[in-house]
Amino acid sequence: MWQDFDGWRRPCHRPVPVRPSVRLVLVLSLLVPWAALSGPASAAKRTSRRAETDAVIQAVVEGGAVPTAVSRLRYLREEAYAAREIATTLRNVHEERLRRNLTAVLAGLVTRAAEPTLVGLASDEDSAVRMYAAQGLAKLHSRYTQVLVPLLDDKSSGVRREAARALGASRNPKMGPVLVKAAKAEKELEVRAAILAAVGETGDAKQGPALKEFLASDSESTRFAAAKGLCRLGAPEGFAFAGKLLGSEDRFVRRQGLELYEGVSAKKAAPALKPLLEDKDRALAASAARILHEGGDASMLEWLVLASWNAKSDEKLAYERELEALQLRDDRRKAILRKAGVAQ
Repeated sequence: MWQDFDGWRRPCHRPVPVRPSVRLVLVLSLLVPWAALSGPASAAKRTSRRAETDAVIQAVVEGGAVPTAVSRLRYLREEAYAAREIATTLRNVHEERLRRNLTAVLAGLVTRAAEPTLVGLASDEDSAVRMYAAQGLAKLHSRYTQVLVPLLDDKSSGVRREAARALGASRNPKMGPVLVKAAKAEKELEVRAAILAAVGETGDAKQGPALKEFLASDSESTRFAAAKGLCRLGAPEGFAFAGKLLGSEDRFVRRQGLELYEGVSAKKAAPALKPLLEDKDRALAASAARILHEGGDASMLEWLVLASWNAKSDEKLAYERELEALQLRDDRRKAILRKAGVAQ
């Protein structure tokens, strides 16, 4: 007989009593390795990505570059996690420059998880923070127009410009008359141009006549912006304005004409842009393909990839520039090339 650890004399072979909590730990320790086998790689990768995400955010807090941080965070594909972490960090950061940088990063993530924080920052005391918040809401096509409308009267021209773009990006027709009113009162030409283009983006066709009035403006930028708004509404006057520019022999003027089709649906833009795919100016052709793709023509992505694959070195850059703008991932490019039978 031996004296056990609890003071009782029992046979030496008696099993040591196991408390329920210890028993649970033992069971889990047996199960975890088997459960981990079902997805150890994905779990490990996520843990690694999130650790790197934390490091990138910390680098911004320490003064790191915003574009580099945004690029890396989007590559890691942990945008939602990053948005939540940045929101938490912003509560404890009061230095002006750092708050601006963190807001700029948040705006660049383009994730719905960032929207609540951006909505709050749209009324921040700092004008740069308000501007970046409006930029982020524009990228999300946010429907929180109630926080953006007051910014059309902001003392900062940058805030007014980005607020207008965000209201246009909301695709809310009710914002059409609000923007037209703001355009008529706006003195800064750059801001007015952004507002007029945004009118077209709202999709409110009733604002066509108001935009046509701006085509008679003394300001070239105002006329151009009004034409862009009309093109986005699908108005013949806008396409006629763009057609004159595309018919020029000056390559830069032609590119201005092409720019008017930014944000126009592929269905409406195709009659003018499809012929440009054969244009001798390959940069113009590549841009036309990208605009058509963004307008809803999915086949244009394959067109760009294959055109780049077959291009000579001096022309390849034109296609790659547009593919970069579309943020084409390597796996998607490889899939397109395999489908076409030109790569393994």
